Amino acid sequence: MKEEPPSMSTRLNNPGFLDRIFKVFQQIHKKFSHHPSNKVEIISSLKDAHAKGIIEQGTLSMLEGALNVSTSKVRDIMIPKTQMVLVDSQELPSVFIPRIIDSSHSRYPVIDSEEDKIIGILLAKDLLPKFFIDKEKEYNLSQLMRPVVLIPESKKLNVLLDEFRMNRNHMAIVIDEYGEITGLVTIEDVLEEIVGEIEDETDDKIDSFIEHESQGSYMVSALIPIEEFNLEFGTEFSKENFDTLGGILMHNFGKIPKVNDSVTIEGYSFFIASTEKRRIKKVKVIKAS
Repeated sequence: MKEEPPSMSTRLNNPGFLDRIFKVFQQIHKKFSHHPSNKVEIISSLKDAHAKGIIEQGTLSMLEGALNVSTSKVRDIMIPKTQMVLVDSQELPSVFIPRIIDSSHSRYPVIDSEEDKIIGILLAKDLLPKFFIDKEKEYNLSQLMRPVVLIPESKKLNVLLDEFRMNRNHMAIVIDEYGEITGLVTIEDVLEEIVGEIEDETDDKIDSFIEHESQGSYMVSALIPIEEFNLEFGTEFSKENFDTLGGILMHNFGKIPKVNDSVTIEGYSFFIASTEKRRIKKVKVIKAS
């Protein structure tokens, strides 16, 4: 689970952020004599605009993301319950504070483990003063919690984004049709579907994109720049449309791949080793025989 970085705050709270995206699309749309009648035709028109040099690759990707958000649902991007970092309402601060420090998030669902129910959201910025400024005051978790927002798995992402913006919420707990907790979603998760992955200063830095596993076998980060991959493996992947290996692989798969899916390109076999939030994370690269 990742929270929105401070540098994104202004854009997240700006009601005109998405409006500007669609205004750009409207300007592009006017340049075509054919008027698209559905989203497939709109995306086709956008790709034509990119091919003709009217819009850049980054703009194309963002507009495609904005269109996809209107059809995708919360279940498609939510963080599963098993991966949620929680604070138990019965835990002592000495137990959960190290977990907060280790995870480096800014918001934490507070769970009543006996009823398996989320009863509030704890913000790290609300917690810290109680232990570093008001040490003499009695600790009371219930007084620090913010209200919890519950949403169904089936809610569309564009609707959720509007609700986040209007209510100034940044996190919602996801429940299934029976009211059971299935995960959580943040405003950053939704925005990443439009603008791509947002990294902040708390994200781990990659010391090495390539790990040599055995003879002819390598574990490679999908974030490795195309230039660096070509240099290391002697390939000639074009960097015209994609900046990273992950972009090349997504293009060749033509879909969101699953773990163990594979594809062979330029004499190398690529096996998906891990994914995260509908993106490729790690890839095993083996020289094809």
